[in-house]
Amino acid sequence: MLMVSWSSLALARSDVKNRQYHEQKGDIIWEVPTKQKVIALTFDDGPDPTDTAKILDVLQEYNAKCTFFAIGKKIAAYPEIASRVISEGHELANHTYNHVYFKRPISVEQAMKELKQTEDEIVKVTGRHSSLFRPPGGMYDETLVNVSNRMGLKPVLWSWHQDTRDWNRPGVWKISNKVIKNAHNGDIVLFHDYVHGQSQTHEALQIILPALEKQGYRFITVSELIGLSVSEKAGDSRQLAY
Repeated sequence: MLMVSWSSLALARSDVKNRQYHEQKGDIIWEVPTKQKVIALTFDDGPDPTDTAKILDVLQEYNAKCTFFAIGKKIAAYPEIASRVISEGHELANHTYNHVYFKRPISVEQAMKELKQTEDEIVKVTGRHSSLFRPPGGMYDETLVNVSNRMGLKPVLWSWHQDTRDWNRPGVWKISNKVIKNAHNGDIVLFHDYVHGQSQTHEALQIILPALEKQGYRFITVSELIGLSVSEKAGDSRQLAY
């Protein structure tokens, strides 16, 4: 259910709890524990006709499936690129309509508007709502966590050791080494498929993907990663029952 009543959010708080609190509640995801060698590569701030297209070309070469946290107004501007993301087996998720860095305390009205407008664009392209949301800059408070979860949009951040800072164009080798040297099962890696200036991300991916593939890693969407972890936990529970 996408929309949520104002009354149901009356008790929303504007403070910020720590990571442990939210991970225990399961209302924000930073990474997903799993026994399998899988990693979720994620891309923020597209779709972009140049950067996203180059990234998709590399992903297709290595059959890597990923999650794109897209800006609503860019989906509206470049629906054909957003459609390509879906047609090639990737996941399109919510990154607000205007790439808003929410100022605390976050407004319920603004949060709902930004998320709903983006969902409307995602539905136009995919025919269904997304289930994931990433706040720009990773900025959140209790109000935003409550709003997004009640709208059926799970907030997803990223593994702290896998922030590539590719938006700052630190160099192809620095980006690639950051990911390769820190790779762990269930990582969620932060990239961008739109960067001011000449993006280095698609070149870094040409190094990262074959290197991690040789180590036995597979590249899956965030939703697939979450589902995998749920299945493993269910399997462990069944074993304990016996």
